Amino acid sequence: MSGYALPIQRLIKEFSRFPGIGEKTAARLANHVLHVSAEDARRLAESILDVKHKIRLCSVCYNLAEGELCEVCADPARNRGLICVVEEPDSLIALETSGGYRGVYHVLHGALAPLDGIGPEQLRLRELLDRIADHPVEEVIVATNPSVPGETTALLLSKLLKEHGVKVTRIALGVPVGGDLKYTDRMTLAKCIEFRRSV
Repeated sequence: MSGYALPIQRLIKEFSRFPGIGEKTAARLANHVLHVSAEDARRLAESILDVKHKIRLCSVCYNLAEGELCEVCADPARNRGLICVVEEPDSLIALETSGGYRGVYHVLHGALAPLDGIGPEQLRLRELLDRIADHPVEEVIVATNPSVPGETTALLLSKLLKEHGVKVTRIALGVPVGGDLKYTDRMTLAKCIEFRRSV
């Protein structure tokens, strides 16, 4: 960063704090900001402040929301008897983009990772159980990531929910449409066999 004026160095340092942004990319972003109009830079700064001041967690599902409820929870056409549990809001957005799901969600904001200090208390598990106690549901779909923390979280969720008499299902895991088996990793292939279905 030496050679840059102090304000640019500060901006590079701030950009490099973003996940996946290294020093070179941060420098490119800072140089981009330097070359855009003052109006474009102001809009960027206002957008960042708007996110910090206006976005909060939905009071029902803990998705990101501008008001008390997120768009999904505010939609009266959604099937409230079906809850899909995801790790993060990004997963919810991915499922919504697919267009194939019309139930509601519950966002855990993480997955079990004891070595990183993330236990059940750090997740929104209690809130999910309270929600189900207040409004019984037909089914809970566990859509955590197919990783060790995601699978561990899915097992715990399954155990807790079955104790409450709730039907629990897990999203299918396997080869993507158009994929080739010879290029698929072993864990995915094992899950393909485990979660096979009749045809």
